[in-house]
Amino acid sequence: MSGTRLNKYIASSGLCSRRRADELIESGVVQVNGKKVTELGFLVQEKDKVFVDKKLIHPAKHEYYRFYKPAGYITTSDDEKGRKTIYDLLPENLYSLKPVGRLDKDSTGLLILTNDGDLINDLTHPSVKVPKVYLVSIDGRIHPHQIEQMAAGIEIEKGKTAYADVIVLEADNKHTMMQITLYQGLNRQIRKMFEHLGFEVKSLKRIQHATISLEGLKRGQFKPIKPQQIKELRNFLNRIAAR
Repeated sequence: MSGTRLNKYIASSGLCSRRRADELIESGVVQVNGKKVTELGFLVQEKDKVFVDKKLIHPAKHEYYRFYKPAGYITTSDDEKGRKTIYDLLPENLYSLKPVGRLDKDSTGLLILTNDGDLINDLTHPSVKVPKVYLVSIDGRIHPHQIEQMAAGIEIEKGKTAYADVIVLEADNKHTMMQITLYQGLNRQIRKMFEHLGFEVKSLKRIQHATISLEGLKRGQFKPIKPQQIKELRNFLNRIAAR
């Protein structure tokens, strides 16, 4: 029997990832044509109506954008404290897109925006070590043993050890500029690692996430990601997931 698996149908609406859709199905909040469905392998037909928490959902056309986040904006759609968010810089037709991961208020650089729940999950799930590359400037000169320490792991919180691959680009006694690659998604990871080492981060910019780069964007600018680039990204994620 042809059709679309229910979890894929839900994920294609942009509501969540397939893994989260499985959890929703098992919890009993999903209905198809008015009947509760808890079978994970259920196939949705073209004319079926799917409800999640009594709300009708529709498969959305997936959209993918690159965005150059400036400093001073938080990575969320709403903030109880009234702070500026990245959506203050985006047109209304992009409000439904979600950022893949976050950059803190003072950080700048690349954010991938999409309504593709599966891709968000694949790029952020801790089981898949997706590289994220940053340009980071600190006060003072970092020493080789500290770079080794960052590669070996620094406990930034109780039970949380952070790792980073560091390449020094420029250095003198007053500052160090580095390219840093992360394979984790811990909150404020780079800043906490340098705080542990006794340095203050002066600037932090993400320049690449997996195969998608910041190249060609100005601060506050956004551009669609080309289909070929999404294909290359998916192939890359499939390769590292198979390791």
